[in-house]
Amino acid sequence: MKDRWGVIVTDVQGDFTEFMNGSLAVPDTGAGYVQEVEKATRRLKEAGLVIFGTQDWHPAGHISFASNHPGKAPFDSIIVNGRAQTLWPPHCVQGTENARVLIDNNLFLAIVRKAQNPAFDSYSAFQDDGGAKTELDAMLRTNEITRLLIYGLATDYCVRASAIDAIAAGYQATVAKALSRGFAPLTAARALDEMRRKGVRLIETPEEIRGVSDPSGRKD
Repeated sequence: MKDRWGVIVTDVQGDFTEFMNGSLAVPDTGAGYVQEVEKATRRLKEAGLVIFGTQDWHPAGHISFASNHPGKAPFDSIIVNGRAQTLWPPHCVQGTENARVLIDNNLFLAIVRKAQNPAFDSYSAFQDDGGAKTELDAMLRTNEITRLLIYGLATDYCVRASAIDAIAAGYQATVAKALSRGFAPLTAARALDEMRRKGVRLIETPEEIRGVSDPSGRKD
């Protein structure tokens, strides 16, 4: 079977962007960043790639929200179900304006919603911290996707987790760094190093992969 590329655009949502004054905005995510991601995603769609998005979709009572833990503050860490849990400001709450995916939704074959279980956080597009799978893997296999190009927010959390889980699931995974942003330089650098060690290919832009952004159909 010939390799087929798919794209995962992770969590480009209002609450993660400065553009929308998000409650958990990643640095350098103003209007220019959102426009850059949409432009690149549109080119990839026009080139015939299958595009998926991910969307944090938290219930208001989610375990990761500091406001649900009396006496705790955002960015504190607690132990939940035997593992460390970073506490965040409430963000991407189901049905709120800033939970919206900012990229033109018509570009996506599907948007995978994650973190819907209030008891578990979910950084990966493939599964939550409790091991419950999303529908993504099944959709990728139905569409005969073997290679994934991943970018979005944030490098050190959802991009990292999704890329590593993609490798574990048997896909070839590539991360476009220029289309991703991290919360902090140190954690983003560590995430990139971990992804590289686990077999994720790191590039700056999709144009570095011959044929991926070319509607003529040439393949890498």
